[in-house]
Amino acid sequence: MTNMLKQGLRAPTHVPSLFLSHKPLLSGHGASCVPMVSSSSARRGRASRRRRQICCSAAAEESTPSVVAAAKRPVTVNAVLTVLPTVGGAFAHIGITRGLDDIGDLLGKSLHLELVSAELDPATGLEKKTIAAFAHKASHGVETAKYEASFSVPPSFGEIGAVFVRNEHHKEMYLSDIVLSSADDSIAVNISCKSWLHSKFDNPEDRVFFTNKSYLPSQTPTGLQKLREKELEILRGNGTGQRKKFERIYDYDTYNDLGNPDKNPSTARPVLGGSEALPYPRRCRSGRPRSKKDPQSEQKGDVYVPRDENFSEVKQVTFSAKTLRSVLHALVPSLQTVLVDAKLGFPYFTAIDSLFDEGVPLPKQDAFHVFRTVVPRLVKAVTQGAHSILQFEVPEMLERDKFSWFRDEEFGRQTLAGLNPLSIQLVTEFPLVSKLDPNIYGPPESLITEELIEREIKGIMTVKEALEKKKMFILDYHDLFLPYVHKIRELEDTTMYASRTVFFLTPDDTLRPLAIELTRPASPTKPQWKQVFSPCWDATGAWLWKLAKAHALAHDSGYHQLVSHWLRTHCCVEPYIIAANRQLSQMHPIYRLLHPHFRYTMEINALARGYLINADGIIEQTFSPGKYSLELCSVAYGKLWRFDTEALPADLIRRGMAVEDPAAEHGLKLTIEDYPYAQDGLLIWSAIKQWVTDYVDYYYPDASHVKEDSELQEWWTEVRTKGHADKKDEPWWPVLNTQEDLIHVLTTIIWVGSGHHAAVNFGQYHYAGYFPNRPTIARTNMPVEDYSDEQLAKFWAKPEIALLHCYPSQIQATIVMAILDVLSTHAPDEEYLGRDPEASWAQNPVIYAAFERFSGKLKEIEGIIDGRNANPEFKNRCGAGIVPYQLLKPYSEAGVTGMGVPNSISI
Repeated sequence: MTNMLKQGLRAPTHVPSLFLSHKPLLSGHGASCVPMVSSSSARRGRASRRRRQICCSAAAEESTPSVVAAAKRPVTVNAVLTVLPTVGGAFAHIGITRGLDDIGDLLGKSLHLELVSAELDPATGLEKKTIAAFAHKASHGVETAKYEASFSVPPSFGEIGAVFVRNEHHKEMYLSDIVLSSADDSIAVNISCKSWLHSKFDNPEDRVFFTNKSYLPSQTPTGLQKLREKELEILRGNGTGQRKKFERIYDYDTYNDLGNPDKNPSTARPVLGGSEALPYPRRCRSGRPRSKKDPQSEQKGDVYVPRDENFSEVKQVTFSAKTLRSVLHALVPSLQTVLVDAKLGFPYFTAIDSLFDEGVPLPKQDAFHVFRTVVPRLVKAVTQGAHSILQFEVPEMLERDKFSWFRDEEFGRQTLAGLNPLSIQLVTEFPLVSKLDPNIYGPPESLITEELIEREIKGIMTVKEALEKKKMFILDYHDLFLPYVHKIRELEDTTMYASRTVFFLTPDDTLRPLAIELTRPASPTKPQWKQVFSPCWDATGAWLWKLAKAHALAHDSGYHQLVSHWLRTHCCVEPYIIAANRQLSQMHPIYRLLHPHFRYTMEINALARGYLINADGIIEQTFSPGKYSLELCSVAYGKLWRFDTEALPADLIRRGMAVEDPAAEHGLKLTIEDYPYAQDGLLIWSAIKQWVTDYVDYYYPDASHVKEDSELQEWWTEVRTKGHADKKDEPWWPVLNTQEDLIHVLTTIIWVGSGHHAAVNFGQYHYAGYFPNRPTIARTNMPVEDYSDEQLAKFWAKPEIALLHCYPSQIQATIVMAILDVLSTHAPDEEYLGRDPEASWAQNPVIYAAFERFSGKLKEIEGIIDGRNANPEFKNRCGAGIVPYQLLKPYSEAGVTGMGVPNSISI
């Protein structure tokens, strides 16, 4: 042969199967960019073809898609498309369109394909003609259907850069991948689609799927440049109109859909975002009509999620989301039917134990079997025909030590190794003083005095020495909660204080709680009330201490769920996702790096807005702040959130939990060495950073490539100015001028979506499934606040009853326990950090090798964590009855395991 093919290389046979999905792959229309060759022409070409030798050479830089060489005769290229069924059944469509689609399949007119050349025609400078063919259904089964097509590709066509696909069916299809291969099997192109393919009857524009090779904008092949730009324009939309289910448009809006003022004035909620008073990240725009009673808010209705972010109808991939919906739609109404009195508490502690031993009878209902099948952990049995039994699994903490929740050492341990290890901070100044206006809230000085601290630590050292030696730590929810205390107290069946909890670091690196201060601010009718409670040796003081701990734990639970969990992971990550889809092409290497860490997050967030954080939703019903929960979250965002401290090392330094030390591992010296979250988190952080460094250095050999990457710069600008618009002018935003800048930004985003989220999510049932350990609400005031003789007498007579009344009601507790069980569950098809490579990574030898090193490092980390948990020197993670700290172990089996770091925020 006088002319050889350009480089083309199949993925190595040892590379794992490339099944991971990519971004909502850009939609567009073929005719406007590239003229189409008729299918009859293609058939004539195929009829005259003959087989010839295809030569492929290994690419030194990156395995390229198949390239058709300049040869004397056309090359036959076969296409195989894999389509997945939906939950409704194996490709089941109902109604008249089913018959029409079946006829289309029989006639071989199911999917229309066009091959797009990567290069312009050198003679005309225009896009080359596409090569078209219809794909016909070749086979189908329960799991997949296969569609096949054949193309006759002329020698002048060049490298295949993309494929247009048009769905001729009346219903959408879920297209998994496209494989292109030559007749003699020497050429193969894998195009990972993982995308919903809309019907042409919904949208006449064809979809385009690019090959798995990644390109920076300046390196885009000439034949794909206009197509790349066009697809991004389509994904951005025009910012108008109500979004339709099949669309894939990404745009921004404020959180103006949490309330429902048209239903009832009591369910109206302020808009979060767009104001100085209530700043907030942006969510994805739905474009629903405005509320009639509040033009600033949207009407309630279906929550739009860009179609490829919503996988709810594909089998298996949404076990967690499907299960959560089942809990919300089936279990919660059943509990409300059985537990009619919403205020009814538990009469004694053994009644709490009965949730695990005997369960709660639930009314029989036809749809309940659906819930039973997806949450087998919860619904244990069907009794003699009348009821189903909701019986909870015993949480691991209770299984190991039934009374650990009662002890102060466990209270201290969990601040470092529990559900919310992100609030504990070093005390650097004493005395403690509020920064709030004393004219409004009362005296700012804390009642936690030097004398009290020194008394509690038994004269081991002075407060001054404790500060110098970094021995005093605090959970400080004083200034955040104090302005909301009176508002929350006006709500029914709840109360609130501002709180400070002070700890002392023992020689064993364990935290000993010294004091809890509870404060009620001044009001027009009452002065400020505050009191400090400490561990006591007399009966009354000991019970008051237990009640004070219940209040402090409720504050920590609320902060954990609203700030450490929802705000800092789910909520703040959504703008990164929206901006990435609007500004980074699917071909962009940074898009392909980030996309695994964005999967399912927007769907889960939409579900949360509809049921969990909305007006009268689960959070408002079961957490102390009630209807003010999201307002408090907004205040926390305004006061506390900044991107540059979301990186784990920066967060630890900000809280005084570490200092920079170039000689130390990871460049940090921990203030508390036995701090499991920080110890294990830094292992994960460092592994992510090395993987990101290898990846970025490959695609950006020098700083100029970063600064001149137009898509990258637009993405980061949009994150700041639109996604986090209320903080767009803050000076702490990083700039992207160098590889190091980019590595830090990407590592931070990946860490927040993987390690940070795993640490605050997957231990929820283990630690909060037995709610006295972490009550979500405190319903009664301390007995010594504005007390009467009668109230005090009741407390003295039965202090246990006072504690039980302070805890959540029966319905609050059971709803939260069921929700936490689901939130703590890993799906059977969970995608874990470093386990499987993306298709584009696997086809690039350099990137694949870097990923393999990353994967190997995470396996090594598992062993390190196991070793730490078995080391008795680490008393915060090893000891009698202690739950080992496994939340940052990278891998897990399905279910509630208390370990495993998924790629993304998928539940």
